[in-house]
Amino acid sequence: VLALNGKIKEVEEKIFASNGKEVDFASALESCEEAGGTLATPRNEEENKAILDIVKQYNRYAYLGIREGETSGQFMYINGTPLNYTNWHQYEPNGKGAEKCVEMYTDGSWNDKKCNLHRLTICEF
Repeated sequence: VLALNGKIKEVEEKIFASNGKEVDFASALESCEEAGGTLATPRNEEENKAILDIVKQYNRYAYLGIREGETSGQFMYINGTPLNYTNWHQYEPNGKGAEKCVEMYTDGSWNDKKCNLHRLTICEF
């Protein structure tokens, strides 16, 4: 039996879960896809809060399923659709093309960040 002790959060039709591992963006995305899901992608405040609950449990920043597109400063979901909800930290995003991935801080706000850093893996199913 898999004991996850609150490491899973359910919001409407989505389930968010973490394996507790900290890896780069590509590895996090790959492990989520191998498990049959994708990287956690908040599409509203309720989902953002569910992901934040997991971030707070581990007290680690986590990558989100959001990337910068071809246009500098224009972020979108990893499936290529435009964002319909954002929760950027004050003065973010500010990477101007150098920071193509997005992480969630331990207060639930977002920051654009380089994709090669190790961040908590949180998947959605």
